[in-house]
Amino acid sequence: MGQSTFPTPSAGASYSSQPPANASSVLLDGSLVNSSSYSTTVTGTGASWLLYANGAGAIIITVGSDSYTIPSGSTVGTSVYTGSKSVTINGIAGTPSKFFASTMPTNDNWRGVAYGLVGATNYYVAVASGTAANAYSTDGINWIVSTLPAADNWTSVTYGNGKFVAVQGSGTTDGAYSTNGVTWTATTMPTGGSSAGWYGVTYGNGYYVAIAGDGGGNTTAAGYSTNGINWTASTMPSNSGWIGVTYGNGYFVSVATSSTAAAYSTNGTTWTASTLPSSLQWKSVAYGLVGATPTYVAVAYSTNSIAYSTNGTTWTASTLPSSGTSWTAVTYGNGYFVTVNYGTTLGAYSTNGSTWTALTMPSTAGGWQAIAYGNLKFVVTASSNTGAYYAFSSAVPVAYGIYNGPTATH
Repeated sequence: MGQSTFPTPSAGASYSSQPPANASSVLLDGSLVNSSSYSTTVTGTGASWLLYANGAGAIIITVGSDSYTIPSGSTVGTSVYTGSKSVTINGIAGTPSKFFASTMPTNDNWRGVAYGLVGATNYYVAVASGTAANAYSTDGINWIVSTLPAADNWTSVTYGNGKFVAVQGSGTTDGAYSTNGVTWTATTMPTGGSSAGWYGVTYGNGYYVAIAGDGGGNTTAAGYSTNGINWTASTMPSNSGWIGVTYGNGYFVSVATSSTAAAYSTNGTTWTASTLPSSLQWKSVAYGLVGATPTYVAVAYSTNSIAYSTNGTTWTASTLPSSGTSWTAVTYGNGYFVTVNYGTTLGAYSTNGSTWTALTMPSTAGGWQAIAYGNLKFVVTASSNTGAYYAFSSAVPVAYGIYNGPTATH
């Protein structure tokens, strides 16, 4: 059993949270202070219950055989309960199986999202295509709009060494950096080659690294920077539509769309070719640890194929839970790889990068296309004003209440 605190319920304000306006009495309230669970019995009086959670994460309250998921800051109504009922309160432990909806501040095409620290404050930062809008959030749920230096096809953003760095895919040399995710300064990227634009950026080992290609055409262009401001051109090993790049275990790793092309680099400046298992519309690549094993995972669009690698150089094919779907982005956090799908409620998670389990996104609005992890939370953005998040239950405490109602008004 997890610890929980329970004051004497009252008909007015409870200890842990303010009852909903239409609750008639407090049946149970408290605060889950670790990631285990608390079980007790609650007596119903022939009315539906109102379940409430507020705090660092979401919880599940199980009443008899009925389970209710309550996102933080939300109230969920139940069936009518009479008599003594067993109740268990759980943090949503360790399995990112269901995401919850949030709202982006504008109806834009949110292409990239990243997590970083501004001082000691958690920041999630998103960039959008075809606009100067960017957005920032300190909790990954509530967002505020801000402005990039130019209206452009902003495609990707990363964080490292105290800076957020954004790139764009319209074939120009526009770039930007910010020390707080709110105010931005323009930078100049190397030429992407032909009409190709910059489609991926990451940070590792003291270097910001960007790759070019995708919708702008094939190219050998790449770039690196030690400060996120001044960039130097470098060269990829093949003329391909480079789109995703990540860093981990001493390697920068990149994948290209509509080919088997992949590449790795130990310094972000010189690259070596490698080969993906099949020629697909590869979209995104991420790095994580499976136990003590370094693991890289790449996902592809319009197929259920994924690829994983334990060294960033040789790749093995595997499959996602559903075929013929449009996987767009993948990231790693807290022991899980998580990928999302464009235009459906389908996502997937994996603890090893090779076997995957389906998860549920909150809607099909727009298309899910960027995901980041930080501070025990996965955050997803879409090509609309829709966002989503999943918070691990270890982000306690979570205050909760069970209220009798709705039969009267406080």
